Amino acid sequence: MKKKLKRANWIEKEHIPTLRFGSDDVLKDPSKRNRRSYEANRATILGNAFHNKARITFCTDKGDINCVETTVWAHDDQFLLLKSGAFLPMKCIYKIDNS
Repeated sequence: MKKKLKRANWIEKEHIPTLRFGSDDVLKDPSKRNRRSYEANRATILGNAFHNKARITFCTDKGDINCVETTVWAHDDQFLLLKSGAFLPMKCIYKIDNS
């Protein structure tokens, strides 16, 4: 059975440094983690080359689902670096939509 996400709250990218994140990965399926990594790489390329914004859906330590639309500047296995200079842990990200 598919798990449904709660409705996401839109937040400003400048608000991200004030949030706290859990220690467990929100994605348990390895194929979904691979997809997330692929989308992070794609968001970084599109952000740097075309200043394209990505829509990122993520979870805080309290279980709140949030969504932010911003440019991704860099990423590694642990974090995304966003345009505002904020770091977002990869383990808290449900999905990254590049439009």
